[in-house]
Order: sequence, then structure tokens, then C-alpha cells
Amino acid sequence: MGNENIRLLRAGEIECRVASVSEQGISLLLYKDARVDQRILDETFGIFGWKRSHQCIDGSLYCTVEIYNKETGMWISKQDVGTTGFTEKEKSQASDSFKRACFNWGIGRELYTAPFIWVPASNVNLQKRGDKYYCNNRFSVSSIGYNAEREISALTVVNEKGTVVYKLRAKNSGISAEQMDSLKAELSRTGVAMETVKNRYHIDKPEQMSEELYGKVMQALSKTNSVIAA
Repeated sequence: MGNENIRLLRAGEIECRVASVSEQGISLLLYKDARVDQRILDETFGIFGWKRSHQCIDGSLYCTVEIYNKETGMWISKQDVGTTGFTEKEKSQASDSFKRACFNWGIGRELYTAPFIWVPASNVNLQKRGDKYYCNNRFSVSSIGYNAEREISALTVVNEKGTVVYKLRAKNSGISAEQMDSLKAELSRTGVAMETVKNRYHIDKPEQMSEELYGKVMQALSKTNSVIAA
């Protein structure tokens, strides 16, 4: 009962959440909800082939998902703890612990291989309230592909109008012109020189860096204070 028996998530089963917002753009995270877990458990093991239960341990809510092994006639269990959301604390913990337990079974584990998803300000609707920026767009995954190692190898994200705002490019094909513009904007905001980035990450030509390296650079810059604020 390895995770190779559990199918990979389809595009329509993956949701997008805004992780960070700045004047330069936004970053997105991919996630699944509990209904997807229930559906895949039913498909893979049958409606009578799995069960869930919750336990409160040291004030935290845990979920145990058990799968029936027809070969041994035994129930195999995997457990994880949930985190608290901002609303409906008990429901939030119950749902989160269930989703985490399902991750342990391999459902949606491929989401951990998602690239750093950066959408430049030119592709989103940003609004500023006080000192903070907010994004009013909704995003969804329109297509996704995986390699033999069950890792995400292709990804397209669109907004509520169906406009493509992010597309994972093939490895070694370099970054897009918009990504390059976003990098330059972050360098300008932080006051970091391009030469500093090139030397630190051993880059000869920034426009030819991989998506993975681009994500690391942008994440590092996002944690750097603005040269103006400093």
C-alpha cells in the first residue's frame, strides 16, 4: 500500500492561495481540501476500506486515518496533528489534521514539489490600504503535469478571467521577460546589486537561471528590507 497506488492530483482538485503580497507582485501556494482527500480515499480503497478518528492529545487535535489491508486483514493507521485557523477553531483543527494525515498516506504529497509561484504586479489587481498591499484576484490551476518521480514538471495558473498569470517553463529554458523585470524591481527595492546576486548564486547570465534558482533568489529578496525603509 505505497503511495504509488494513490493517483496524483488533477488540476481541478488543486486550489491556489495568496501567500505574500508586495508592491512588486504576489506569491501563491498550492493546496488541497478535505473533500479531495475523501474522494481519493473512496476511489483507492473503497468507501468501506478506510476510516478516520480524532484524538485530543495535550490540547492538540490529532487525526488518525486507517486503511484496511485486505491481504493481512488488518487496519493500518497513520496520524498527524492539525493547526488552528482564524475562525471555527475546532472545525479548522479537525480538517487540517485530516488533510495532514492524508499527506502521510501520500495524497497530494506532490504539492511539496511545487515551484515558487511568483506573479508580477502587472498581472494582478493590487490595492493599497495604509502601508499594506492586497490582491483581489482569484486564481486556479488550469493544467498540471508530473514526471516519473511524481514531481510537478508543468504548471499553468490562471486568474478568474482565465488569463494565464504563471506558467512553469521547461528546465534550462531560462526565465521569462516578466520574471526578469520582477527580479530587477526587487533589486531596485532592496538596493541589492545584480552583481551581488550573480556572485552569491554563481550565475553568469541571470536570464538563463532555472525556475528553481529564480524562486530561491526571489524568496531571499522578499525577506530583505526596502532600501527606502532602511
